[in-house]
Amino acid sequence: MSYPIEGVVKPTILVVDDTPDNLSLMRELLRKDYQVQLANGGERALKLAAMQPQPDLILLDIMMPVMDGYEVCRRLKADAATRDIPVVFLTAKADVEDEKRGLELGAVDYITKPISPPVVLVRVKIHLALKAHADFLRDKSDFLEAEVSKRTREVLAIQDVTILAMATLAETRDLDTGNHIRRTQHYVKALAEKLRTHPRFASVLTDNYIQMLFKSAPLHDIGKVGIPDRILLKPGRLTPEEFEIMKTHTTLGRDAIEHAEIQLGMPVEFLSTAKEIALSHQEKWDGSGYPQGLAGEAIPLSARLMAVADVYDALISRRVYKNSVPHEQAVAIIQEGRGVHFDPDITDAFVELQESFRAIAARFADSDDEMSRKQAQINSLVGA
Repeated sequence: MSYPIEGVVKPTILVVDDTPDNLSLMRELLRKDYQVQLANGGERALKLAAMQPQPDLILLDIMMPVMDGYEVCRRLKADAATRDIPVVFLTAKADVEDEKRGLELGAVDYITKPISPPVVLVRVKIHLALKAHADFLRDKSDFLEAEVSKRTREVLAIQDVTILAMATLAETRDLDTGNHIRRTQHYVKALAEKLRTHPRFASVLTDNYIQMLFKSAPLHDIGKVGIPDRILLKPGRLTPEEFEIMKTHTTLGRDAIEHAEIQLGMPVEFLSTAKEIALSHQEKWDGSGYPQGLAGEAIPLSARLMAVADVYDALISRRVYKNSVPHEQAVAIIQEGRGVHFDPDITDAFVELQESFRAIAARFADSDDEMSRKQAQINSLVGA
């Protein structure tokens, strides 16, 4: 005599048939090795199939009143909650066309009545083994997908932390506050989203590119960490010699990011965008900018977007050495730079978005406490 192994749950078979004798026969045949559920119609079968724990296999009669087996199978396969339960038709309909129709609806097998008990038991065992294997593969796939998603989130978090750390380092030595970083991030994103359907930019401004742009924007002034304090923190106008040194923050920033990329040993998309912005955000549309004197389309799009964002924020923001310019005056200054300092189409987009820019500036405005802390920080650096 064999005894059930403690803790091992028998597979569940749902038998669907409108004839009580057939249900009794199948229950007696299966109950030794399986848990057996019985349904005398299609509606009852659908309810049992959807309940937890779900059956591992359904033996389904075709010829039933109200709802035949074909319809039951169709509904099972149309429902994401039940579509993976294997269905075996158990019926007196033996025509090839009937079998073909059942298999096309998603059944895995077709057993004709009168049944042969050994044949039924073998086929049930085979299909349960196949389902167990399919469940294992599906669970493994779900696990791997979850792991990939987790690792992806971790990588993105590391990117964000790295950018924040680098940008914060630059901000500790700059006259700008940390809110400048946040504002320019959002300005650039707003411009990119506005222009994503523009014929000149649509092929570049994809969702992924805009995301990389948003991530990279905080690094636009990372090169300022390499500028001497006597120049970087000077409250007055720079001499021509000092300004030449200040200009090098663009190449210093690009080189620092490039060095990090080399150390990593592989190109990284968001770092490529960051290099463009760091190097070229001081270029001008007419070629009079620095460090390379690029003009027009030769200036990377990321840098052209940042140019508008950076200048607007510099104008409307308080600094420890200057007061802010009113929003309307800042807009007018940027409009004057259309086709000279700035890409004309980006300038037009900025004008249309000016109220959004005003809202972003208000959202991330520098408080009096933040300005006081920045002044104290600068005094400490200058004193050092």
